[in-house]
Amino acid sequence: MIPRVTILAGPTASGKTALSFLICERLPCEIISADSRQIYKSMDIGTAKPTPVERAGARHHCIDLLDPDVDFSAGRYGPLARQAVRDVLSRGAVPLVVGGSGLYIRALVDGIFEGRFRDEDARQRMREEVEAVGPEALHRRLASLDPEAATKIHPNDAKRIIRALEVLIASGVAISKLQRERTVRADFHLLMFGLDWPRDLLYRRIDERVDSMLSAGLVQEVRDLASRGYSLRNNALDSVGYREILMHLEGALDLDAAVDLIKQKTRRFAKRQMTWFRGDPRIRWFQVESVEEFSGITEQIVEFISRA
Repeated sequence: MIPRVTILAGPTASGKTALSFLICERLPCEIISADSRQIYKSMDIGTAKPTPVERAGARHHCIDLLDPDVDFSAGRYGPLARQAVRDVLSRGAVPLVVGGSGLYIRALVDGIFEGRFRDEDARQRMREEVEAVGPEALHRRLASLDPEAATKIHPNDAKRIIRALEVLIASGVAISKLQRERTVRADFHLLMFGLDWPRDLLYRRIDERVDSMLSAGLVQEVRDLASRGYSLRNNALDSVGYREILMHLEGALDLDAAVDLIKQKTRRFAKRQMTWFRGDPRIRWFQVESVEEFSGITEQIVEFISRA
């Protein structure tokens, strides 16, 4: 029998976590996080990580596994999440994948190859170039060397641009070619659902979430991380929310400016997430204008899962 896996996707602040808990109240689910930052310990508020109390209601996977100075990638996530799926199925539970990282979800269901090709010197040089002049020149370089990869990577996505060029430098082979030849799809029967809010309502939810993070102690969380030696040199903290608060703590931004920047960048990130997810025809979309609609959406998802 082909294993069944349910995926709940959507942009940040769309209510995926809240909806997943409603589903878990109806079905024996275990949640597999598809969030590229929730896998790190001590990064709780800025990642909107479910609290220990919330996690008590359903077993969670791919959360709190690594220290923030450990590099992690979609290529490593795919096998890890597939093993989590197998573990959940072995207990007779329903694997419920929840997250907004489209690349991580792709790595789980379709596979993605990154390999172990590394060139630390080249990576550092490219990071310094991005800091000095931005990622656009590197993206143009990637487009000339591996146009297939460049078309799939946003010109502002410095991390993925650098990774694609690093693989090419270290292996002599384009990452797009390696991905085509060495990618193995998972043998899952997929049920994929997405939450789609009107843009103005989603942006309002994003602003409210950022304000809630500040009230919950985001600045102190980042201060604690910095006191332990973590910084923008660590990939985990070079992300929206943490980056701006670190800049504030270093005196480069006042707090109001940092908060405004977090909101602005989070809105842009949500827009990119939706562009990614809308490109996947397997997703069944629920149009949402209020969290009061989540009860009815839960009923529909539970029915889909039960019939599958």
